[in-house]
Amino acid sequence: MNTLPPSKPRRITWQGIFSVSMFAFMYLPIFVLATYSFNRSPYSATWQGFTWEWYQKLWSEERILLALKNSLIVGGCAVAVSAVFGTLMAVGLAKYRFPGKGLYQGIAYLPLIIPDIAIAVATLVFLASFAIPLSLGTIIAAHTVFCIAYVALVVNSRLEHLDPHLEEAALDLGANPMQAFLQVILPQLLPGIISGCLLAFVLSLDDFLIASFTAGSGANTLPMEIFARIRAGVKPDINALSVILIVVSATLAFIAELIRTRGSRE
Repeated sequence: MNTLPPSKPRRITWQGIFSVSMFAFMYLPIFVLATYSFNRSPYSATWQGFTWEWYQKLWSEERILLALKNSLIVGGCAVAVSAVFGTLMAVGLAKYRFPGKGLYQGIAYLPLIIPDIAIAVATLVFLASFAIPLSLGTIIAAHTVFCIAYVALVVNSRLEHLDPHLEEAALDLGANPMQAFLQVILPQLLPGIISGCLLAFVLSLDDFLIASFTAGSGANTLPMEIFARIRAGVKPDINALSVILIVVSATLAFIAELIRTRGSRE
């Protein structure tokens, strides 16, 4: 009868220690934030028991609800515009060749690598040059700039996995170019479009810098409202609001990645 050799004890390597340390560094502050959002004490220094009071209090705060409404309007409008133009940009760059294509592609994806502060300052200078008053609409316009790039990037990754002969087959069967795109290509791109839109919505919802530079009077978004409140001290209701924002953002990002991964396997 053969016997298996004794298994060697697992050794703790420096790579494992480094990985654990990095995860602790990234997620321990979030855990502390979430813990103190259930603290009965109005101050975060001492623990006085568990309570849901601060989460319930958020729904009676008119300024927070207005900021949430503004964030949803900004995110929804920016994503709606980006879904159309980002998809068309990705398809155009993938299918057609034209003079200056490389330059155009580099400029189109530039918002992905430019720091937010640079985009915010550039947008503010542009609006001031044409004397455009700041409002909720200027936030939407500024967010659309970087949302288009993210949607186009995700859709482009989906295009790389499509059979290039699908459109040719549709044209051979009698479809015109518009029908081939709407009935054959677009359904195949739908997982990438949805994934890109969810990712863009999360980025718009979490944005503070660009929104704060392009917002007019009374056009606060949720991150701006959080920042305005923490200047007077971090309180449990702000902790609760931050936890909700983190959970919503993480959930949407997870759904977007799940849709993108499943779409790429089809």
